[in-house]
Amino acid sequence: MFSSVSIIGCGLIGSSILRAVHNKNLAKEIKVFDHSKEVVTYLKKENIHQNITSDIRQCVNSSDLIIIATPLSSYKKIILSIKDHLKKGAILTDTGSVKKEVIKIIHNINLKDVYWIPSHPIAGTEESGPKAGYAEMFENRWCIISPTENCDEQPIKSLKEFWEAVGSKVKIMPPEEHDKILSLTSHLPHAIAYNIVRTVMNVEDKLKQEVIQYSAGGLRDFTRIAASNPLMWKDIFLDNSENIIKDIDNFAKKLQELKKAINDKNGDKLLQIFNSSKEVKEIIKAGQDKSKTDFGRKKD
Repeated sequence: MFSSVSIIGCGLIGSSILRAVHNKNLAKEIKVFDHSKEVVTYLKKENIHQNITSDIRQCVNSSDLIIIATPLSSYKKIILSIKDHLKKGAILTDTGSVKKEVIKIIHNINLKDVYWIPSHPIAGTEESGPKAGYAEMFENRWCIISPTENCDEQPIKSLKEFWEAVGSKVKIMPPEEHDKILSLTSHLPHAIAYNIVRTVMNVEDKLKQEVIQYSAGGLRDFTRIAASNPLMWKDIFLDNSENIIKDIDNFAKKLQELKKAINDKNGDKLLQIFNSSKEVKEIIKAGQDKSKTDFGRKKD
């Protein structure tokens, strides 16, 4: 497939890609860079990978595929560091949850003789770091590829085949469409979850302990989402702010509608609101939910 693959950043997603590429023999050579000494020590100690360099330029030199798996705010620095050391014809991709702003950064840097093709594997858990990674993370999960205009077909095909070999189902989608969809399916739920947890935890200490002790499944699901990496989500909210703000405004209107129905003790309106949510079954039919939810966690 690819003779040499470089992975920049070996947290949850990067280390899972590393494991998958290694287990499936998808490259003759795999090179890794991570600025964290703790991450590097863990990868070596657990014998997950040994070809780890402290020089990011050396990591990408001669590689056919370079995958950036770091927070969005680090992209510019990374790409400026590696842009003069990329192999001619190499494919540069990422794993980020927002595309439009990143594409602007790449365009301004003006990469030459390199194919920049954004990717987004829709997989993961609320945990972070290489300890949480596992090779099967991408099995039967969607990966969205958002090539820029006028990108050659062959590198897109090669990248698609790579993600399929890792285990993903692949969808080609324009960057703007990707950001709008992910704002609704991922970013808005996280915004809501963070604020639900803030609301619940902003009670007096005695009540807080009882809330924690007697929390039901609904609250636990929200706390799982709210436990996600704060730095990563800070970057996502900033980079996709236009779409997220629109979706939050729409959500706020729906919430006010619900509040009014409760205040007016309008049972018919409440039933209408609750019945309108039955379309959630379409999510289950599409395979993005299961009767027994595992949230992508690896099995024992």
